[in-house]
Amino acid sequence: FFFKLPSDSFKYLGWCDLEEHGVRGDQLRCPRVREGPSEEELFFRKEEYTLRRRKQVTDTEKWEKRLQENWENCAELNLSFQDLGDLYQVENFKRILRRLIRVEKLWLVDNSLTDLSAIRLPRCRELNVNKNHFTSFKQLPKIPQIQHLSLAENNITTLSGISDFRHTPLESLILKRNPCEFQERYRQLVFSNLPNLKMLDGIPKLPEDCSPPAVRFFYRMCTIL
Repeated sequence: FFFKLPSDSFKYLGWCDLEEHGVRGDQLRCPRVREGPSEEELFFRKEEYTLRRRKQVTDTEKWEKRLQENWENCAELNLSFQDLGDLYQVENFKRILRRLIRVEKLWLVDNSLTDLSAIRLPRCRELNVNKNHFTSFKQLPKIPQIQHLSLAENNITTLSGISDFRHTPLESLILKRNPCEFQERYRQLVFSNLPNLKMLDGIPKLPEDCSPPAVRFFYRMCTIL
């Protein structure tokens, strides 16, 4: 079946369900997960005219679909550029993220994401969330095994909450083109909060980065006898 897509970028295209195929979710590296709203959802929005009549889906069919998605066994997944133009799509996107219990490398670039704090990715070692709308480290998912984290081109204004990553194996962090990058003593502050960090914004840890932020302030002090 086909019906109008909610995003202006794809308004001349249509949804299409491919039934009876053997492709599983963990076999895809860059799937599109912009599933359309259900008939019930459209009815409550008074938008049912946009959707042709769907057949009733049984519990068995729902379970078979869940098994076919197989997100739990994904180890590497790219869910970037999803163009989530509808709130229903955002919720479905988060539903999939909650199932990624074994993912180790995950890309979520340019999805207009604002808060994934309710998501836990227990095995994720590499996470790329560039070009989203995060404003705080507190809005990131729980990633206890993270080693490489890229947050370029978000809207993170302060380094508040960055110390939460102190007890993770984080080695590389990218914060380019965030407002916090212009904070005074930016690199010293990051490395003082994350002493085990080896690289920031693509530049290895330098000797001057190891100086505590308070040291520079100390030398500016003037003692009056």
